[in-house]
Amino acid sequence: MTKLLEMTRAGLYCAAGDFYIDPCRGVARAVVTHAHSDHARPGSKSYLTSTTGAVVLRERVARGAAIEAVPFGKPVVMDGVKVSLHPAGHILGSAQVRVEYRGEVWVVSGDYKTEPDGTCEAFEPVVCDTFITENTFGRPVFQWRPQSEIFAEINAWWRANRERGVTSVIGAYALGKAQRLIAGVDHSIGPVVVGAEVMKFVAAYRRARVELPKVGRRVTPGCLVIGGKAAGATAFASGWMALPYATKRFGVERGFVLSDHADWPALVATVKATGAENVIATHGDGTEFVRWLQRNGWKAKVMSGRYEPQLELALDE
Repeated sequence: MTKLLEMTRAGLYCAAGDFYIDPCRGVARAVVTHAHSDHARPGSKSYLTSTTGAVVLRERVARGAAIEAVPFGKPVVMDGVKVSLHPAGHILGSAQVRVEYRGEVWVVSGDYKTEPDGTCEAFEPVVCDTFITENTFGRPVFQWRPQSEIFAEINAWWRANRERGVTSVIGAYALGKAQRLIAGVDHSIGPVVVGAEVMKFVAAYRRARVELPKVGRRVTPGCLVIGGKAAGATAFASGWMALPYATKRFGVERGFVLSDHADWPALVATVKATGAENVIATHGDGTEFVRWLQRNGWKAKVMSGRYEPQLELALDE
C-alpha cells in the first residue's frame, strides 16, 4: 500500500492535497464525512462536506464557519488531488470520501449502513484500490434483522405501555437515530415527544427537505418520548443492544437492535462491492475482520495511529 492517506496527530491526512478527513483538531482544510461529534469538530479554517451534510454540520461547528457544500459525485480538485463525496447511508448528508491522485483511488467510508431508511441518502458502493472502512460492528455476532421487524417491536412495546397509561421513553442519539425513529414509528398509536436537542436536528432535517411527522415537546401519559427525559418505561435503540449486558449498561428495561452502522454481512458485502485490493479497518477492534479478509485474499490491516478513540457503547451506533 502507498500512503496517499496517512494517520497523523491531527487525523487522516492527504499530503498531496494538503487536507484532512474528519480531523480530531482544527486544521486549515477539513473534509468531513458527517456531522456526528466524533467526526466533525469546530476550529478548522474551512470545511468541505455534502450539500445536505452542511445543513447539520452548521449545528456542530459555528454557524458562521466557512463550509463548502458540494453535491454527491461532484469532484473538487485540491492541489491536483480529485476529491468527491458519495452517499454513506449513515445519517443525513453522510458521505464516503473518494480521493484520486495519479491514477490511484482511495475511499474513506466514514460511518455507513447499507439498509436504506428514508431519512438519509441511500448508501452507494464506490470502486477503489484502497478502502478505509469503519469496523464498529466488525464481528460475526452482529447481524441485523430487517428494520421493519424492529419497528414492529417498538410499536408493540409503545402500544402496550399506552394501554396501561405508561409513558414510553426510548433513548436515541439526537442526530440521525432520533429522526429515523420519528419517521419509522406508528404515529397513530399516540403523540410523539422529543427533547430540545432532538428538535434542533428535526428542524435541520426539515430544512434539508426531509419529511418527518409532527412531534411535540409536552409529555403526556402514554406518549412516546424519543431522546428526552421522562418517567415511564425505558428503552434504548442501538446496535449494541445485541449484546446481553447492554440494557444493564445503559440502565434501561428494554433494548431494540437498531443500528446506523453496517453489520458483519454488510461489511463483507461492501468490501467486495468496492473491488478494493487493499482494506484498512478503523473504528472498533478490527482484528477479527482483518483476519477474515486476509484469509480470503485481501491485503488488509488495522488502521495504525490515532483516528478516534472508540467508546465501548457510543450513543450514535
